[in-house]
Amino acid sequence: MHSPLNSLKRSFGEVHSPNPPDMGSSGHDHAVDGPSSSTNSINFIPRIYQLKVFEVAKRRNTIAVLETGAGKTMIAVMLIKDIAQAIKSNGFKKLIIFLAPTVHLVHQQYDVIRVHTDFEVEEYYGAKGVDEWDSQCWQKEINKNDVLVMTPQILLDALRKAFLSLDIVCFIVIDECHHATGNHPYTKIMKEFYHKSDNKPKVFGMTASPVVRKGVSSAMDCEGQISELESTLDSQVFTIEDKTEMEVFVPSAKESCRFYDQSKFCGSDLKGKLEASWSKFDASLSKLQGSELNCYKDMDDKHKTLRKQLSDYHAKILYCLDELGLICAYEAVKICLEKVLKAQEECEIYRQSSLQCKYFLEEVLHVIGSALPLADKIFLDFGFDYSKAVDLGYISTKLHELLQLFLSFGKSTQVLCIIFVERIIAAKVVERFVKKVPFLTHLTVAYLTGSTTSVDALTPKVQKEVLESFRGGKVNLLFATDVIEEGMHVPNCSYVIRFDLPKTVSSYIQSRGRARQHNSQFILMLERGNLKQRNKLFDIIRSERSVTDTALSRDPEACFLKACTYVKTKSYIVESTGASVTTDSSVNLIHRYCEMLPSDKYYTPKPIFKYKSAEEAYECELTLPSNAPFQTIVGPTSRNKNLSKQLVCLEACEKLHQVGALNDHLLPSVEEPSENNLISKKNESLPGAGTTKRKELHGTTPIRALSGRWGEKCGVILHAYKFNFACSIVTEIYSGFVLLIESELDNDVGNFELELYLVSKTVKATVSSSGQVHLDADQMSKAKCFQELFFNGLFGKLFVKSKSSGSREFLLKRETNSLWSPSYMYLLLPLEIVNTFGDGSWRINWSGINPCASVVEFIKKKSFLGAAQCNNNGGNSSPCRTSPCKTGCHGMDVIHLANGSVDVKNLKDMVVLAIHTGRIYSIIEIVSNSSAESPFDGNTDDDSKTFVNYFSEKYGIVLIHPGQPLLRLKQSHNPHNLLVNFNDGGGSGKGSKSGMNTKKPQMHVHMPPELLVRVNVPISVVKSLYLLPSVMQRLESLMLASQLREEINCHSRNFHIPSSLILEALTTLGCCESFSMERLELLGDSVLKYAVSCHLFLTYPKKHEGQLSARRSWAVCNSTLHKLGTDRKLQGYIRDSAFDPRRWVAPGQLSLRPVPCECGVDTLEVPLDGKFFTQDTKVVVGKPCDMGHRWMGSKTIADCAEALIGAYYVGGGLIAALYMMKWLGIDADLEVSLVDDCITRASLRSYVPRINEIKDIESKIGYEFTVKFLLQEAITHASVQEFYCYQRLEFLGDSVLDLLITWHLYQSHTDIDPGELTDLRSASVNNENFAQATVKKNLYKHLQHCSTLLLSQITEYVKSFPKPGETTDSGPSMKAPKALGDLLESIVGAVLIDTKLNLDEVWRIFKPILSPIVTPDKLELPPLRELIELCDSLGYFVKENCTLKGEMVHAELRLQLKDVLLVGEGQERSRKAAKGKAASQLLKKLEKKRISKGASNTGKLGDDCRQTTKEDLPEPPSCKRQKGTEAAIPAGDSCKKAYCMTVGTPVVAPINMKKGGPRTSLFQLCKTMLWPMPTFETTESKSRTPLVFCEGLEKRTGFSSFVSKITLHIPEFGNVECNGDPRADKKSSFDSAALIMLHELERQGKIIISSS
Repeated sequence: MHSPLNSLKRSFGEVHSPNPPDMGSSGHDHAVDGPSSSTNSINFIPRIYQLKVFEVAKRRNTIAVLETGAGKTMIAVMLIKDIAQAIKSNGFKKLIIFLAPTVHLVHQQYDVIRVHTDFEVEEYYGAKGVDEWDSQCWQKEINKNDVLVMTPQILLDALRKAFLSLDIVCFIVIDECHHATGNHPYTKIMKEFYHKSDNKPKVFGMTASPVVRKGVSSAMDCEGQISELESTLDSQVFTIEDKTEMEVFVPSAKESCRFYDQSKFCGSDLKGKLEASWSKFDASLSKLQGSELNCYKDMDDKHKTLRKQLSDYHAKILYCLDELGLICAYEAVKICLEKVLKAQEECEIYRQSSLQCKYFLEEVLHVIGSALPLADKIFLDFGFDYSKAVDLGYISTKLHELLQLFLSFGKSTQVLCIIFVERIIAAKVVERFVKKVPFLTHLTVAYLTGSTTSVDALTPKVQKEVLESFRGGKVNLLFATDVIEEGMHVPNCSYVIRFDLPKTVSSYIQSRGRARQHNSQFILMLERGNLKQRNKLFDIIRSERSVTDTALSRDPEACFLKACTYVKTKSYIVESTGASVTTDSSVNLIHRYCEMLPSDKYYTPKPIFKYKSAEEAYECELTLPSNAPFQTIVGPTSRNKNLSKQLVCLEACEKLHQVGALNDHLLPSVEEPSENNLISKKNESLPGAGTTKRKELHGTTPIRALSGRWGEKCGVILHAYKFNFACSIVTEIYSGFVLLIESELDNDVGNFELELYLVSKTVKATVSSSGQVHLDADQMSKAKCFQELFFNGLFGKLFVKSKSSGSREFLLKRETNSLWSPSYMYLLLPLEIVNTFGDGSWRINWSGINPCASVVEFIKKKSFLGAAQCNNNGGNSSPCRTSPCKTGCHGMDVIHLANGSVDVKNLKDMVVLAIHTGRIYSIIEIVSNSSAESPFDGNTDDDSKTFVNYFSEKYGIVLIHPGQPLLRLKQSHNPHNLLVNFNDGGGSGKGSKSGMNTKKPQMHVHMPPELLVRVNVPISVVKSLYLLPSVMQRLESLMLASQLREEINCHSRNFHIPSSLILEALTTLGCCESFSMERLELLGDSVLKYAVSCHLFLTYPKKHEGQLSARRSWAVCNSTLHKLGTDRKLQGYIRDSAFDPRRWVAPGQLSLRPVPCECGVDTLEVPLDGKFFTQDTKVVVGKPCDMGHRWMGSKTIADCAEALIGAYYVGGGLIAALYMMKWLGIDADLEVSLVDDCITRASLRSYVPRINEIKDIESKIGYEFTVKFLLQEAITHASVQEFYCYQRLEFLGDSVLDLLITWHLYQSHTDIDPGELTDLRSASVNNENFAQATVKKNLYKHLQHCSTLLLSQITEYVKSFPKPGETTDSGPSMKAPKALGDLLESIVGAVLIDTKLNLDEVWRIFKPILSPIVTPDKLELPPLRELIELCDSLGYFVKENCTLKGEMVHAELRLQLKDVLLVGEGQERSRKAAKGKAASQLLKKLEKKRISKGASNTGKLGDDCRQTTKEDLPEPPSCKRQKGTEAAIPAGDSCKKAYCMTVGTPVVAPINMKKGGPRTSLFQLCKTMLWPMPTFETTESKSRTPLVFCEGLEKRTGFSSFVSKITLHIPEFGNVECNGDPRADKKSSFDSAALIMLHELERQGKIIISSS
């Protein structure tokens, strides 16, 4: 025989052994934790008694009655395997359900089944959110899983709601099945569903004791209870008679009693004082309840709760005093004080009342403390006399005996002991007490309670942690309530002490079963001489024997079960689903329905029951909240009061289902879209639709107006649209042009003005409709030839590589039909400059067009072009810089060009074309003292080479007139985006690459004259040609907008929305235009919200505000708008990228920068398919391929839909906007008949009018109501519990004010940024503003409510307003009660209905009330946003840290400036409010340092850029460190050490070497470390020869070089400066500098750059 200590040691070894000696029960009833668990399914060997039970349970439904730890769960696992195998072989889907009475056991059994079977297993309990699941969720679980482990209530609810049916269940395991009595969910499942089922599943029950009732159980009692259990579970009890084997594996604990003396302490005086104190404070509570402050009944329940709480505190303290002694009673008071709730947001009366509980506890603490000289600090002395403490009543005799028991355990730390107590407070108090006992410090102590609603109960998370600690041996003494009596797996427990006696046989057996070690002890504590306790214990022991004898006496082969008797109750069953509600469940369902109704902090919807009794019969009247579809219902009479309540609830459930308030599963209806709802939606939107993260591939809609087949005809009549150009510099002349197209454009498309922005000047383009033009075949041919020559010569290439020979050939040498497409056909021809007097006459400049054909023919015939040995780059001459010089012509008056001689006087500004390159130039001047014999100044390494040599070698051209002077030419250039004014910062960075910010030196070339062909067009034509891409871009956009307008207006011509307005609605910010959809989107959002709200309000008079809000939310959400927009193919019309003129191609032009389509789509339109959606952040938005496919943000489509609604509202008012919504698919018609019906219903309402209130309000707002009830409804809060309240009108008024204020701001502030307009709306349309208006107009006095809290908050809020004499501009000093803002909104809604939706009248009435409306100069941003924007502008970062301290959130914001760390702190109930307070603190600190908006000179990343021109490259990269003002720490190890002392070396992720990657890494580092953003200074150098940058794939060439110097300030260290390497563009130079900076920081030991 081993000692208990040795036994414990052996047990711990076995648990952690990889091969336990026996796996028959997984060690115990349930799963084994630890390494061995994973091997159990393989090595499991059932014991003989388990096989016996298994065989019986296979044949019939069985209740297995076995000792705790005997392995009942493993028998269930064997049955699950056996049954599941049979099911799978049949091929039918059937479920196995495992029921466990507590969440702890659900977790435990789920783990066992998952480990020991290969089936799909899942667990279900309330905290998982199962109660909110619908049929789809349940169906998904059914399809996915084989075994469902759940609490019985979950199954009962699922069966009642018809989410589950027993028809699909083949096997039910019921753990701790002795609970299947009375009203337990086990009983209800069996009686309501199992016994009524035609297809009953197999049942296996498990228990250690089938008898659960309190008191003595004779053999007859046991027989009765067992028979009843068998009948309920349709199963027979089975137990093992021969316990020999079980004794080996399940050792019985040694039972003993530990006696303690009766208490010698008489604390009658102390108890009297406690009683007096309780009576005093209870009387105070009663007095407060009846005071004038408590003028509404809503506080009655709270006062009852407080009085009960006071009584509970008193009872707990008395219990601890009697059972545990003074010290524990003192500790109990302290525990109670910790749990006293702070009523900060409650009303004054409640705050006073709740303080009474606190004052009571504080007084009791003082009273008990007076009886304890040293309070609870007496245990600090090891010499304390415990026997004396017992005599003095400090410790009870019972607690003293428990300490002696612990003392008998010795000094071992391997002890595992559970002490069962009856009350939670006892567990907490004794646990704290034992921790303070000096001679028990070697033992760790914890307590464990169930997840009850008690304030003393532990959370599930803490329970789990405590249990795991005890199982792992980290906790030695565990004080517990009955939570671990049943089935909880607590292995290796050597002692179980019943500090309080068990109340039932089951409790006795279960708690004893926790002692599972060999030689373990089960100790019951009894009071000496207490016959009542002794008799109770003997009765329990006798009852256990009776249970055992009765179970053993039953014939295992017999199968005689008495029929299950249950009283048939009334029920309501939904035919379509089978969902049911009974009298038993009806009350809960009504309460749940009420909980789902709209509520606020001042009113919680709940049913009200009133009883009438007559002649011993009861009749119950149920009143539902005002927002229910009906208010009162009277139930049938009943002789039972509770039954009458159940019956009326059952009838209410039936009626609620019939009116649609409960769905077919008898759950409160959740508003979901359907075919008959606001928007018909055949297919569900894909996940992420309408969000910013999701990107989608879409096509571009072709412009129908530019299509035509006229190019194939001999003669054609085309519509003409004249382009006139007027420069801001009057002397600058631009030739007019005419656009010829087949289609006639809408008037507002073909007639408009456009400002074009050039370097240091602007050109005003005027487009005007100019009738029709007839072109014959010859004219058409020459016109096309002009277009081909000039657009390819200026913006493309005239010489291209031949596909057949690979050599260079003239683009126009062969037929050019391939350059023209019927889908994109137009002509752009120059006009003659005609001096007219405004008669509008114009002529096409045929004299300039016709010679183009001759030029083309001339180049075609030149034989040397075909034989020229040219390279593939087109042979372009390299430019050179020359200074202006006087022309000297060596006495020559004529210059010989390639196609003729020209007088020298006519050369200036002549347009010429180089025959060897096809480039178009204009002549600047003759270069004196030069000829083709002069040294060639282009790109060549041979300084001795002449122009003659160069052209001979390069092109095989022999110059005929080498002695002629060279000509200096102005070469053509890429077209620019002239729609954006880059000179005043009007464009964004995205467009700057195609714009011109600074005036750059002109690039000229020198050329022998005989290589040039004269093109007989004026220079003004060439200048205008550079304007055409931008003009055509705008014109094509307007055409597309007009095309969309035509589609929208196809069934209506009642209104005409300007195409420019529609274009604005189609244009995103990414286009870098002076307009975008943002403003219209903001307005459209408000219009849509108003129209939908109004439509819902009028169409569904019976639906409450919550249902209306749900429908509105769905109707106006981005996913819905995205679906509607894509259905109407809006995505093809959206413009979402800046105009790139280099990719602009005119008809007849070959694209110089093709982007072949690699999208995997052959059509112009991209199908809405998941493979064309992505959330990849690297995908570039707005860059189209040659087929027009481009990636687009999903939200952009929804925004466009709103912007179009806004455009139609601006252009045509509400009627036009409603038409637009209808076209989209939003049925939001506001029919007059619906308004009339609404007014009629209101006028026929029977109510008690508040005449004086109504008259006062009418005089204050300046409007007299036609239907007075509307106003009375608008001022009535739900807490009044009338049949009406203001919630529906508030829903309507909210949208009305949103629209009216947004429209006012839209019209009043036309020039402000869209973001600022949004801020103005946010500052104007909010509850605070509306509440202030309500107070200023004294409307708050008329709010009808029955809430003490609301009254208190309104009173405090009104007091916080500045007094009339005060000069402060600030508003109230506290947050407004939401009900005040709601009041104004509801009155607005009432006025709207009363005026029959007259928005103008509503605005006339309420504009003065809402004034002054915020303006940009008065706009105040929220503190946190203001701080973030300020720091962004300064290049600083803010680091936030929020922690929960009790009920309050504590926020800390840290801002590192160059010289100091600033910290702001705030504490509030919400995270947002706390951060706002902290931000306010920081803003004040920054203001003291004179740092505020507009005061910053520090540039952000890349802001500080200086351009200089140098002939040479800058010096090699170098790094240097500047001394900071605060510290002068040398670089190297010492620097690293100093740094690491405070922060610790940060690790930087591997640097992405793609463009922008190094900057991103540095940016993230600065953000993490709170370092200010680095600044960059860039120097630009230019070279005459091309420069090569980088190598490999990154290799680039160019004539400009950028070098950036980066400066990074590290707080308390100083500045670090580095110079980057030369790069071809500015941003790449930033990356180079950032990369060198990162490596320098690593070298100095400040960071570590990760390699993977």
